[in-house]
Amino acid sequence: MSYTTGWILLVLSGLIDVAWASVTKKADGFAHLGWGVLSLALLGAFVFTLGKALAVLPLGMAYAVWTGIGAIGSVLVGWLLFHEPLSPQRILFILIVLAGIVGLNLDGGRA
Repeated sequence: MSYTTGWILLVLSGLIDVAWASVTKKADGFAHLGWGVLSLALLGAFVFTLGKALAVLPLGMAYAVWTGIGAIGSVLVGWLLFHEPLSPQRILFILIVLAGIVGLNLDGGRA
């Protein structure tokens, strides 16, 4: 697998992680069977795609980027879909996480 494919899988895994978190919230503690089953399927999908990406990407950088995608995406989905607050402080901290992701990529990230 190429380095570029690893990046594509990493970003895909991060987006699936955001979907998983959203669906898990909808499952309401697994009280809703359909949402619960979808949650488990998404969990398997993001672990699989993350594992494939880690075959070619450095662990520390990849995991930091992946968690950043999950954190930023979950805050935004929480705000958009679940009407959770998005204060100026949260926006600032999202930008700090984003700066960290950009910084890791500027470093090159190759093993």
